[in-house]
Order: sequence, then structure tokens, then C-alpha cells
Amino acid sequence: MITRLYEIRWHGRGGQGAITAAKIVAEAAYLEGCRGVTAAPSFGAERRGIPVSASTRISPEPVMVISQVENPDVVVVLDDTLLKRQEVTGGLVRHGWLVVNSRQHPKELKIAGDFNIATADATGVCRELGLIVAGLTLVNTAILGAFVYATQILDIATIERVIRSRFSDSATDINVAAIMETYKITELERIGL
Repeated sequence: MITRLYEIRWHGRGGQGAITAAKIVAEAAYLEGCRGVTAAPSFGAERRGIPVSASTRISPEPVMVISQVENPDVVVVLDDTLLKRQEVTGGLVRHGWLVVNSRQHPKELKIAGDFNIATADATGVCRELGLIVAGLTLVNTAILGAFVYATQILDIATIERVIRSRFSDSATDINVAAIMETYKITELERIGL
């Protein structure tokens, strides 16, 4: 059960589904009893392949803030090449989570910070399952498995419920499989508490 406000920032590339992932988490939090949920993209020239971001806020109380998240509890990165950009981990709170779609173990990312790191090869999972549309590997649902595994903010069954309500029958099973497989392969590196 969510007992406080969580702020989540998503970083991806246009076409990867970062905004959709942000909305799925907001909807799942609502289903788990949160009455304060927001999910919003960062507006700009969004085209396929261009860096994009989105914000999600989830809270048991109403959320009155609609600006972009500046000090996230969690940062989710759908494309690990974006880690080279300073703003990706900027503002991440102490003991927060950096969740990255990467083949590398968290230690191999060589990212310094006072936060926990989780990695999972969501791209590999999606390619193996054939979750590819117009030549683009869609990792947004798969990375939710790593998000849930690392943060334990939401229940994976609730994420699955949202997927089943939002996606067509033909897309549901493959997306749920991607989430579950990514959940299983997520690797964690916790900082000393």
C-alpha cells in the first residue's frame, strides 16, 4: 500500500513509449487506492528517436502539482545511451532508484550517486518475444517489470491488470510476458543504508 507521495521521472526516446509507461504506473497506483495520480510528458519537439521525458506522481492524497518532476524518488531510463546526459540522474533523491534498460550489471554502469541502481535487459526480452513494431523494439511495458521489482511501490498484478484493460487481446499476452520476464532478470545494486 502506498503511504506517501512518490515522484517518478521517465527518460526514453520518442517512440519507445515512456509516456505510456508513465500513464500505466499512474493508473495502477489509482487502482491500488491512490487518489493523487498524475502522468505528464515533457513537451518539446518529440520525434522518433529524440530524447523525451515524462513525469508520474502517485500519492494517497490529492496531487496538486502538475509541473515536471525535479527531485524524483525513481528515475526510469528506457535507453541506457541516455545516461550520458547530465539531466537523467539530476535531482534523484538520496536512496532513490535508478532503473535502467541495460544488458550491464548495475556496477558496470559506473554511475556515481547516493542512490540504488537496477538494470534489466528489457530490449533483449522484447526482441526475444517479438515485441517490435515498425522496426522499433517497444520496451516501455517490459521495463515496468524492473520498476516493480526494484522499487516495490506497486504490485505486479496491478500492472498486469492495467495492461489487460489498455491493450488489445493480441497485444496483452506478449506485453505481460515481457513484464514478467524482465521482473525475473532484474539485477540490483543497493547503496549502504
